[in-house]
Amino acid sequence: MTLLDFARGPALQWSLVVLVLGVAWRLLGILLLKRKPDYSEPRSHTSPAMGAVRTVFTRMWPRKEFQARTAYGSALGYVFHFGLAIVVFLFVPHILFIRDLTGLSWGGLPSGVIYATGVVTLIALIAALIRRFTHPVLRLLSNFDDYFSWIVTTAPVVSGLMAVAHLGARYETLLALHILSVELLFVWFPFGKLMHAILFAVSRGTTGALLTRKGAAT
Repeated sequence: MTLLDFARGPALQWSLVVLVLGVAWRLLGILLLKRKPDYSEPRSHTSPAMGAVRTVFTRMWPRKEFQARTAYGSALGYVFHFGLAIVVFLFVPHILFIRDLTGLSWGGLPSGVIYATGVVTLIALIAALIRRFTHPVLRLLSNFDDYFSWIVTTAPVVSGLMAVAHLGARYETLLALHILSVELLFVWFPFGKLMHAILFAVSRGTTGALLTRKGAAT
């Protein structure tokens, strides 16, 4: 078995199993948390569900009071998050991969657009890491999870760009390394801070529902 066969076969299967079971385990753990009953009188006519949905979207950008201090970090975050989404979901080979797994398919963007987006995404990821190193508060708060999550997020971008550029090794080797880096991301996703890609909506929604019930601004 070659490295590429291993990446496309057993490694892919096991990483997907870990990803699905890990995400299910995290979500189930949250759903089964014991909650104290709230006997207080609701102070708002808006339903908690509406407050939850509203908060998910209103918290996507800092409040006006904090925008001047956080605009750069927020902009970097949006650039690499949107960049990753475009590369993952609109690159034709990725769409074909998703189709093979799920049966779902859609149109993609031209390869040149994807390559340019990948480069911009990589630059934004590097800038975000530099900011984490140089910002006193971020540097103090950062731990292994933050840095390892950055590595497993950046590795597929780097290896993907190297594969399309045929840079550094045979294409089959580069492709295998790219697939393995994605599988590492799959395995780490449920257990590190990358899980915020799912839990951000749960966290914001819960906060919004509670604040709405109390009549507080969300």
